[in-house]
Amino acid sequence: MISLLLMGQIGQLFLMILMGYILVKSGLLKSQDSKTISVIVLYLVIPCTIINSFQVDYTTETRNGLILAVVAAIFIHIIFFALTKILGTIFKFNSIEKASIIYSNAGNLIIPIVAGILGDEWVLYCCGFMSVQLVFLWTHCKMMISEEKGADLRKIIVNVNTIAILIGFVLFITGIKLPGIAKDTVAAVSKLIAPLSMIVSGMLMAGVRLRTIFTNKRIYLVALMRMIIYPAVVLVFFKLTNATSFVDNGYTILLISFLATMTPSASTVTQMAQVYDNDADYANAINVFTVLICIATMPLMVMAYEMLLKC
Repeated sequence: MISLLLMGQIGQLFLMILMGYILVKSGLLKSQDSKTISVIVLYLVIPCTIINSFQVDYTTETRNGLILAVVAAIFIHIIFFALTKILGTIFKFNSIEKASIIYSNAGNLIIPIVAGILGDEWVLYCCGFMSVQLVFLWTHCKMMISEEKGADLRKIIVNVNTIAILIGFVLFITGIKLPGIAKDTVAAVSKLIAPLSMIVSGMLMAGVRLRTIFTNKRIYLVALMRMIIYPAVVLVFFKLTNATSFVDNGYTILLISFLATMTPSASTVTQMAQVYDNDADYANAINVFTVLICIATMPLMVMAYEMLLKC
């Protein structure tokens, strides 16, 4: 079962998080030192991972699968916006809580999980979700946290992940393959995404007082929405629309989209909260808590996916 494989993969990632945590707690590094590694991940490792994922043959099957991933991501975000509009009124969610519920850490976490469980060739479909989320992050999410009107189109266009997706897509549709040494180098660097991303998470976690997180009742509510309720609604949507039958390998492609919906809250929310002075500590606390509980919630949600959509 994929849920069992996922549990093992998340277990590995948590050990990597523990390594980063120990590095800081032992005094070898400071929590702030994680910024250097984050820059390497953001500007080098993730772009290489994205470009490497597009180094597959252009076929009708892969094209249709990528279209399904993009369309699914659009509908997922529409569902999340509608749910937040309704539940936000009931539970009085503030802007940080809304952003943390809607936006998931679909890049740093989902790519290594998909590569580890399904194989590198399936990472291509992660880019479908990531490309859609990037647009909403720098429009809807940015306006919500900054409380300013107007989308930051420049942030979308010059975002390194957007550029990598565009380069990868051009290579994909033209059938151009990177030369041997360049392809091998890009592939080797892309394999660093899991260990470096998780070590950064551990280093950041070491700088947070966990006691203050676990005593905040609102965080439990936000985590319930982000990790359980919202993914469950998406699961029901997939079932009612029979979306897995739309293309070949639709079951696996939508599993990847579903995985992206149940990951911890996006670290970008914390970064934006820092930039716009909007309770960054609370945003980081939500992120840390959702990372801690995902080892239990993600396998359970995947098990629900397997049980409901294989019927």
